[in-house]
Amino acid sequence: MPKLLILGYGNPGRGDDALGPELVESVQKDGFSDIECQHDMQLQVEYVTDLVNRELILFIDADASCDPPFHFSRISAEKDDSYTSHAMTPHAVLHAYKQVFGVDAPPAFLLRIRGYQFELGESLSEAASANLNAATLFTRKLLKTQGISHWLALVSGA
Repeated sequence: MPKLLILGYGNPGRGDDALGPELVESVQKDGFSDIECQHDMQLQVEYVTDLVNRELILFIDADASCDPPFHFSRISAEKDDSYTSHAMTPHAVLHAYKQVFGVDAPPAFLLRIRGYQFELGESLSEAASANLNAATLFTRKLLKTQGISHWLALVSGA
């Protein structure tokens, strides 16, 4: 089982919300054999089983509030209201992992890519495409050195 799991999420039918899945598809084409890539429209509780036996987890999502081009941070388990819905935050997935397995989830990070247009039927905006390019270059840099100390050194604002 690959030690790194990348989970991109967002709705490809809602303009810039597709940024997470788009980045994951780009990374998949790079052919990293030691990385498992998954993407979906939303995170669900079932993803806790995908976190087992991983050394690092990277969640990727579009965000309408972060500074462009993207924001990279370490995240931790946090109970929030999303655990009662069919769509969860990465923090809630990590919290559910601890509830199910009785231990903390592996170290997890969140890459939020700045998006602007999220209307149904829209395509990826030009500005979001530029942010996606920057985030893709950054992610490739991350994947070349998968140690947590390297990732922590790259956390936005660190």
